[in-house]
This record gives sequence, C-alpha cells and structure tokens, in this order.
Amino acid sequence: MNPVKPGETRRTPWIVGVSGASGTPYAASVLRALLAAGESVDLIVSRASRLTLLDETGIAFRDAHWRDDLRQWLSRGADGKPDTFAVDLGAVRYWPAGDLSAGPSSGSYPSKGMLIVPASTAGVAGVALGLSKDLLQRAASVTLKEGRPLVVAVRETPLNGQTLRHLVTLDDAGATVVPASPAFYAGATHIQDLVDFVAGRVLDAAGVEHRLYRRWEGELGGGSRAD
Repeated sequence: MNPVKPGETRRTPWIVGVSGASGTPYAASVLRALLAAGESVDLIVSRASRLTLLDETGIAFRDAHWRDDLRQWLSRGADGKPDTFAVDLGAVRYWPAGDLSAGPSSGSYPSKGMLIVPASTAGVAGVALGLSKDLLQRAASVTLKEGRPLVVAVRETPLNGQTLRHLVTLDDAGATVVPASPAFYAGATHIQDLVDFVAGRVLDAAGVEHRLYRRWEGELGGGSRAD
C-alpha cells in the first residue's frame, strides 16, 4: 500500500474499459476529452479489443509498449488523419486485462467510476452476470457494488432479447446504458463529429465537462426536439 502523505491529494481516476466491439474511435474521443478536462484515467484494454483496434487503426496495442501505442492511437481522428490534440499521458495508468490483482479489482481502490466504451454484448453479459472473466468485467462489478457511476456504451446491433435483458439488469443495478447512436442535429460535417457526439453523451452520463458537440438549445417559434 502507498498511503497518502500529509499535504498530498489522493489520485482518483476514471476507469475506462475498452471491449472488443467495433468503435475504438469512441474510446479515443472519450480518453482525449477526459485528459483535456484534467481527469486522471486508468485504462483497461481487453484482449478482444486489441484485434478490433488493429483492424480499425492498424495499431497493435502491446502491454510492454502501451504508452507509445496509446499516444499513436489518440493522435489520430476517426478518419485516420492526425488529430490536433496534444497527447499528455502523465495522468494515465494502464492495467493489463489479465491482471486480476490490479488496483481496479478492489473496492478499496479509489475511483470516480467507470466508462466501458465501446461495450460489446459479450462484455455486457459478463458484467450483468458478474462473471469477472477479466479485469474489465471485474472492475465494472466492483464499480457497481461500490455504488459508483458505471456508463456502458453498447455499440453492437441488432440486440437480441438476451442482451436487452442483460442491459435491463445493468440498469437495475445502477448503471447508465448509452447506446452508441450518433445524432445529426448538432451540425455534423465529418465522421469525427458523429464520434464526438457519442463520446460526449458518455461523458454527460458521467458528469464530466467537455466541448465535444454543440448542444441543442431549442428553436425560436415553438419548435422542440429532445434527444
């Protein structure tokens, strides 16, 4: 243990879990926004998500070189072009998905909550059933039992009845389910705008300030629209 010394501030991160569903640009947008907001991040990348990341970005995420690989991942947009975000990974701590003795596996480990983005249906099932097959699922179970915010950005489609029941189970347990459904009223002109909208809705559910999309403020003349 490393007790907090007098005058020190305890590090209290957001845990970000990346599962194997398509949608790694959503995770990159969330991570960039958390760091831009001055938040600390604990990152868990599942084994299945590494294959998806390789398919979607060409990046082979490796435990031994996670910092270089994460910097490369966050420095490009959803279209593969360079992003203008200046990547500072000093606030990021990485935990291998197979490490069930990692900090986030325990309820005594401090965190603000957890964001699973994107969330696969297999990951949803594992968390809903309390399987704890890897650190991502275990950290999510811990987040729920400790009463901390858990946001699940499920991306796969269509959703069968079993997955829908798992999502209801998570909702009943206190999680917030955010389908990865981009909206078009915010004036999107690029694919990154649509990605940022979903990432912004994930952060809205967590209560984290961001500037990822233009918010709806109503229409003059009586028109109304709600998301």
